Amino acid sequence: MKQRISNLQKIYKEGTRLLAGAGIEEAGIDAWYLLEYVTGITRAAYYAHPETELDADKEDAYFAHIGRRARREPLQHITGEQEFMGYSFRVSGHVLIPRQDTEILVEEALKVLAPGMRILDMCTGSGCVLISILKAGRERLRMERLEGTGSDISPEAVAVAQYNAARLLGRTETGRGNNGCCARFCTGDLFEKAEERYDLIVSNPPYIRTEEIRKLQREVRLHDPYIALDGKKDGLYFYRRITAESAAYIAEGGYLMFEIGHDQTEDVCTLLEQSGYADVFVKKDLAGLDRVAGGRYNRKCTQ
Repeated sequence: MKQRISNLQKIYKEGTRLLAGAGIEEAGIDAWYLLEYVTGITRAAYYAHPETELDADKEDAYFAHIGRRARREPLQHITGEQEFMGYSFRVSGHVLIPRQDTEILVEEALKVLAPGMRILDMCTGSGCVLISILKAGRERLRMERLEGTGSDISPEAVAVAQYNAARLLGRTETGRGNNGCCARFCTGDLFEKAEERYDLIVSNPPYIRTEEIRKLQREVRLHDPYIALDGKKDGLYFYRRITAESAAYIAEGGYLMFEIGHDQTEDVCTLLEQSGYADVFVKKDLAGLDRVAGGRYNRKCTQ
């Protein structure tokens, strides 16, 4: 029979040791999050009573999760949750895990947001970008009548986004959320299901060069959906398509904003300018790397 550890402090230390031995960089942090996930314990409660015993079922569950993390399964896939813009999103192996860098895209979108705007989120994934724009627009900026559409080629991703919208916006399948925001999600190839002109188009498209994917962390290359990573040979495939096709779906004076790779700035800005976008800008992330590029549509620039 397997010997029980029981004591919370000893269980946590063993979890940390196992993850460190597996080469997990933030072993102590991940071991703690998994302990918190399994037990619901707070840090204050843990430090007050580290000798508290854990029942056998919870101990088994904890070390099962530790084993999954040691095999490089992302922590967020184990817990099924990831925080983004201060909101908790459901995630799975069908969507990219929301990352802090992408919050820059949301913050830039909020700077141009206005009441009554129609917003399109291309390659929506978990819906974190669109939902955060709508929710923060209403709660932080007190804006009404915001309408958002999220599009993704993966029906499984769309299902995740719909769940997140229902939970965070309080929406029905077709109705307006209880915070004055309306969101819908559709499965399609980029603009395939677009039905109108939009005042703001945002996208965090696949932009990793195909040959670079094999060099990514195991957590990313083995667990994030390949189609959400692969930007084809030079990483610019989706930027080309979206900028070129957007003219038929963006309102005059509307904004197009992308998350970009740090070495794609010049290429993406050129694509924007060639497709009729003026006032092209670039925004850096907290590490000082170029992270967002965008512009405002001016039909005269295409003539």
